[in-house]
Amino acid sequence: MLLLVGLGNPSPDNTNNRHNVGFSIIDAINEKFKLSKQKPKFKGLLTTGKINEQKVFAIKPLTFMNNSGVCVKELIDYFKIDVKNVFVFHDDMDIDLGKVKVKNGGSNAGHNGIDSIDKNIGKSYSRIRIGVGRPKKNSTAADHVLDNFSGDEQHSLEKVTSSIIESLSILIDKDLDLFSSKINQK
Repeated sequence: MLLLVGLGNPSPDNTNNRHNVGFSIIDAINEKFKLSKQKPKFKGLLTTGKINEQKVFAIKPLTFMNNSGVCVKELIDYFKIDVKNVFVFHDDMDIDLGKVKVKNGGSNAGHNGIDSIDKNIGKSYSRIRIGVGRPKKNSTAADHVLDNFSGDEQHSLEKVTSSIIESLSILIDKDLDLFSSKINQK
């Protein structure tokens, strides 16, 4: 069993924020692979289904970013999902918009959602870091991630999302290097 986690904030005001890119990816996965209808469970919106004959759970935590790990821990404990089978999609300011980096473990780099997950389940899961770029000179990091994508940025996000969906089978086969190179060559 695999668990796909998309990080974001559940408030309707945050829907198009840079910080909610993980939610957008999970929504696209749900649609493309026709996963079940979202149901509120484990402090999140949960869907289930199969991708490449693999049983998959996908969740958008409703605990707000800083407590995302609580939702993830409850779900993996209940279904006995190995932490190595957890994939977390989230925004990253250290990566240019339109680029994606994938890694297993590592530092949270100041991302509160990742910090919460690390504290709750450890660091042996895979992270799909989706670039949202750095803030402009007169903007703070918090303002930047909580601002909505501009029209051009939204177009870049749609291209990245499409690339992730097209290459998802590579990711769930855990070929992180191949997945990353496929996404970033488009």
